[in-house]
Amino acid sequence: MKIIKNIWSLALAILVLTGCNDDFLEEKSDITGANEEVFQDPAMAQAYVDYVYYLFSPGNNGRNLIWDLFGNFEFAKNTDEMPGRSAINGEYAQISFTEDHALEYFGERMSTSLRNNTWTRMKQINLFLAEIDKHGLPEQLRNELKGQMYFWRAWQYFDLVKLYGGVPLILEPQNPIIADAEETEVPRSSAKECMDQIVADLDLAMELLPGKWPSEDWGRITSGAAAAFKSRVLIAYASPLFNRSDDQGRWQAAYDAATEARSILEANGFGLYQEGNLENGEAWENMWFDEVNNPEAVMIYGFNNRTSDQTRKNNGWENACRPRTLGGGGRMEPTIQLLDAFPMADGRPIGESANYEYDLNHFYKNRDPRFYKTFVFNGAQWPYKEDQNYRHWSYRWFKNTGDATPNNTTETSGANASGIYMRKSTNPNASNADNFSVSGTDIMEIRFAEVVLDIAEAAIGIGNIQEGLNAIMEVRERAGVENLDGSFGLGSGLSRDEAFAKVLTERKIEFAFEGRRFWDLRRWLLMDDTYGTTTRLGFEPIDGMRRKGIYVMVKDDAGEFYAGGSDPLIGDEDGNAIIVNRSPEEYPEGIETEEEYLDYLYDNYFEVQIKDDLDPTNNNWTFTWYPEYTFFGLNENVLSTSPYLEQTIGWPSMKGEGTFDPLAE
Repeated sequence: MKIIKNIWSLALAILVLTGCNDDFLEEKSDITGANEEVFQDPAMAQAYVDYVYYLFSPGNNGRNLIWDLFGNFEFAKNTDEMPGRSAINGEYAQISFTEDHALEYFGERMSTSLRNNTWTRMKQINLFLAEIDKHGLPEQLRNELKGQMYFWRAWQYFDLVKLYGGVPLILEPQNPIIADAEETEVPRSSAKECMDQIVADLDLAMELLPGKWPSEDWGRITSGAAAAFKSRVLIAYASPLFNRSDDQGRWQAAYDAATEARSILEANGFGLYQEGNLENGEAWENMWFDEVNNPEAVMIYGFNNRTSDQTRKNNGWENACRPRTLGGGGRMEPTIQLLDAFPMADGRPIGESANYEYDLNHFYKNRDPRFYKTFVFNGAQWPYKEDQNYRHWSYRWFKNTGDATPNNTTETSGANASGIYMRKSTNPNASNADNFSVSGTDIMEIRFAEVVLDIAEAAIGIGNIQEGLNAIMEVRERAGVENLDGSFGLGSGLSRDEAFAKVLTERKIEFAFEGRRFWDLRRWLLMDDTYGTTTRLGFEPIDGMRRKGIYVMVKDDAGEFYAGGSDPLIGDEDGNAIIVNRSPEEYPEGIETEEEYLDYLYDNYFEVQIKDDLDPTNNNWTFTWYPEYTFFGLNENVLSTSPYLEQTIGWPSMKGEGTFDPLAE
């Protein structure tokens, strides 16, 4: 997003522009009441709403796609997408409300200072909704502003409910000066009551908001975005985490919400992005960089490319993905488990295609076009502004014969852990003059493809299996998957569970590193097999897993692993290399293209091996998922300041074992 083009960047600008307005500052710092002037002036009321957008948005150098509640990949590290240690996958002697796994996102007692946390955000929203109709602003403006606030209240509550189950429903602004009064001691409501309130707020948002804003307001929440989020909410509520009895009524409600969302969005020009060549995945890649009025972008977080002023808000994803060799951070580490989820070019899983053979040494051959737009492997092209023909090399060799680990690498500035890099949403015109740090690429928090796959999942849920598969086919067709069997590789005659597995795998592929995987695994109870869902759907549980990557090893002409100090594939001034020149001026006979020559190198001089040191290597460490994480417990800070709150069942508290059942209605 260049300079200031949308509401997310505008929110920052408004904070600067209104900074000299005493009324606005007074209202923001006044926790005990409201200043009428703020709700009498259209610009100030708009500024208030834009400030709430700001509170919910990633900050400068935020990393898109896997932004989560902690801003540090805490949830992504607990999936099969990427490795990493977190508060959740640490090893604990026992579950405790004093440990880091008792997540602090639930919040803390409201203080008399302004802080951006769960309940102060809720207070800002509730105060606005309580006051906006009292002071004479035009009805249309009030409705549009209220619609946005109802959306954000629903957003905040869903963030809580999907972690903790039922939470206190606070729909009026509370005064912290009387924080000990009985009226402020709101107990936890049931998950059903919370979900009902979330849906009610989203219904109001859908009623009050326009289907599309003018270009100057691009990025504001629309009625279609509210409808799409309602679909996300009800899909979660129909999933096994909340729906242990597989209540068909919940699947029907999710289906109705998803189809309504699609109808509203399509009526306002939204749809699957298809600008560019579909067959090679070009259109799928282009959608990340076509910003204003992008039909795929149902809800966005906006960034800009400013470098020095107060409204600077760069996206840190570009730097995080790009290799250290070019000045990037090289911090994204996709696993072999994620790579293996991507099918062959005909849509069939690896090892199951009648049209394309698969072997580890040629893992990159004949894959779903999204594979090449999501990952960068050894020898793959990865253009950037200064070098549109750049190829990234990440092969390894031994320093000395007999070494146990191939520590010599092309990546002299440091390699990433998995041997595979993330290409998704990296801009081919990004510059390394600033180490890829000035990026304005927006986050698409809700894409139209998610609505399509919501329809797929809900249709399968109500037994309309073919309708569900048809929706998956739409997504695959746009991605450029071949349709050699009439089903884009999905097959026919699938059972309900087999079809559910197809849609969850498609989500894993389509939304890789977009912050969806943890929630999909958890809402389907796939972290372990306590509830039998991994067995039912045919998945490997995360519990007990070791996330793995790859080594690409160099071999000599005799087929032996190379050992030595210098890179054996870089030619000297005459083009001669120790083994073979990776970029020769002339190719061997029968080879005409760079891609064919890359195959030649893999055929003769590279050997791909599994790399098993992404997770800790001590004591045969494997990922441990604690059943108590099905619904998280409240932490010590919350329990000590709000003793009236019940702890979640299965979690200890200061008063003994938890008594709150997250699934009770």
